[in-house]
Amino acid sequence: MSNEHPSPEAIMQLTRAYAGSKALVSAVELGLFTTLANGRLTGAELRAELGLQPRGSSDWLDALVSLGMLERDGDRYANNAASDLYLDEAKSTYVGGMVIGMAADTSHWDSLTAALHTGRPQIEGERDYLDQYRDPALLTEFMRSNRPEHGCRTGDRGEVPLEPLPHGHRRRSRRGMRAGSARAAPPAAHRGWVRPSHGSTGVRSLRGRARVDRSAAVLPGRFFCRPAAVGRRARDGSRPDNWSWRLELLGKAYRALPGGGALIVYESMIDDDRRTNTFGLLLSVAMLLATHDGFGYTGAQCRAWLSDVGFHDTYVEPLTSLDSMVVGLK
Repeated sequence: MSNEHPSPEAIMQLTRAYAGSKALVSAVELGLFTTLANGRLTGAELRAELGLQPRGSSDWLDALVSLGMLERDGDRYANNAASDLYLDEAKSTYVGGMVIGMAADTSHWDSLTAALHTGRPQIEGERDYLDQYRDPALLTEFMRSNRPEHGCRTGDRGEVPLEPLPHGHRRRSRRGMRAGSARAAPPAAHRGWVRPSHGSTGVRSLRGRARVDRSAAVLPGRFFCRPAAVGRRARDGSRPDNWSWRLELLGKAYRALPGGGALIVYESMIDDDRRTNTFGLLLSVAMLLATHDGFGYTGAQCRAWLSDVGFHDTYVEPLTSLDSMVVGLK
């Protein structure tokens, strides 16, 4: 029998996890990855480019190497494949806005203990996550950084893959769309919606940056104001976990789809065993802190909701280690 005690290393690493997050945010704010997209640079060259002081900057750069955000060969630093693709501001796949946005105001996490006691959000006054839709500058950055065509949400090519579907469906890949509700519109094989508050920003984000093809329509609208008119497939990326009326939402999508149509829900869903998708689990905790009734959900829960409103042959398909999609057929 071993008398060795377990190490507290994992506990201490988790306790200091916020420091790694802050190191990454500073790198994005300073444009470090955009600078290195042009080629390898020494620490001294980076200090000159970014206007940094020698004290602490070498430790910061090497910490980013240790965190897996940079590579270093001798004294020359470079982006790795992921940071070059997603943190170079010149690329359409840039997610730096999301990195900064998610880390911008974490003060409500200081009140997690109170939230667990009360079940109430810990935001100031009546503010909630919807405030980002009311500020044009925040909205533009949000739409740019939270596009579902990013590989971190839908795979390396930024596409939602579909296995061959019954009832004559062809296998096709479509860029993800944030769903809402639609007004009467010309027929389309696929249709996605943005909130009216997104306005032209949301439409441009989906039509231009997501490169939605001509078989898809992108329209402003609200799910809860009128019936939805959709084509053969509807995308729901507007987070039904933010509404207590999720069955109403899914029911409207079901009634709007033609026979043989498909509803696709994509999200950072919690794994059914609730053990491995830490990102999804903590997003659900964030819902407690920032919303009045939001929560995360598992693929099994989503399938059950789809079945409750009439969908059949539902299945879950992983997209990345963080994100999955649930498909329901009518």
